[in-house]
Amino acid sequence: MQTLQVDLGERSYPITIGEQLIDQAELLSRHIRGKQVAIVTNDTVAPLYLERLTRSLAGYSVTPVVLPDGEAHKNWETLQSIFDALLAARHDRNTTIIALGGGVVGDMAGFAAASYQRGVSFIQVPTTLLSQVDSSVGGKTGINHPLGKNMIGAFYQPQAVLIDTATLTTLPARELSAGLAEVIKYGLICDEPFLGWLEDNVDRLRALDQQALTEAIRRSCAAKARVVGADERESGIRATLNLGHTFGHAIETHQGYGVWLHGEAVSAGTVMALEMSRRLGWISAAEQQRAVSLLARAGLPVVPPANMRAEDFLEHMAVDKKVLDGRLRLVLLKRLGEAVVTSDFPREVLESTLNANYDSLAQAPST
Repeated sequence: MQTLQVDLGERSYPITIGEQLIDQAELLSRHIRGKQVAIVTNDTVAPLYLERLTRSLAGYSVTPVVLPDGEAHKNWETLQSIFDALLAARHDRNTTIIALGGGVVGDMAGFAAASYQRGVSFIQVPTTLLSQVDSSVGGKTGINHPLGKNMIGAFYQPQAVLIDTATLTTLPARELSAGLAEVIKYGLICDEPFLGWLEDNVDRLRALDQQALTEAIRRSCAAKARVVGADERESGIRATLNLGHTFGHAIETHQGYGVWLHGEAVSAGTVMALEMSRRLGWISAAEQQRAVSLLARAGLPVVPPANMRAEDFLEHMAVDKKVLDGRLRLVLLKRLGEAVVTSDFPREVLESTLNANYDSLAQAPST
């Protein structure tokens, strides 16, 4: 078992990583204030882990809240059902909400915790690779809107993050690959040696090697914790964590939430960010191909959807949280291991990126 810390002064919290942690009651109880607990999960995760987690909470009054699974349900209606359950069971301000599931569950449970009675405690117990390495850490919570992804929400930090790596053994291969998109992101934006480690170990990760998974999760969470500790509200360096996300969110919104998994859209969006970085002369074609090849080896798409035109991307990208004063800001790479957030780029470079032939890039041999 390993423990990291997100350093936010009085609101600091631990990230605990290990196997079979769901069964270790003391890891949860030390972060629960009152006697009421609501476990927010979904109808895929509940049959696998809800009973086990409930057993670990013996002595507490536990309310299970089981949501429909999928990004398509990350909306007002589903959020309302969480509030309905809390009110029906008369949960008070000392209640603790536990998010048991992937990124959608964590985002909505966290937003409910931020909003219910103006804020109650919550704990993240992420069960997907993507949520373990990214969305469970840092306090971003929220829901989607038909016009834009994650446009409604709050910054609200958990009391703790409990990462049980054994839950990945029940994760579908497609979901595991989607999580690897966020893992690879850390290597691209701030840790080039980690990128090399991933190239050496991506096959072990896809084969669910527990030692490799634990190391990838630890290094990803350590990177995220450093960035969040330095810039909690995303006024500076934290925005670099959104590499590929502006293009990716456009893909998710245009295709319909849940058609492309978030990590799949981020992967294709990252390929587009790499292409634009190359066109600006910041990275070489060899560096670009190195990153694209790793994404492909992780089982991820490296070509944007064929049904999206440049104008489709531009329409959706105009509704992005990084737009300030009407100016689109993008996360691009100065080199492998160094990202920047910039709005200082020629419009024609963006348009040529959106119109690029990504099929030829995907078919190029790795270097």
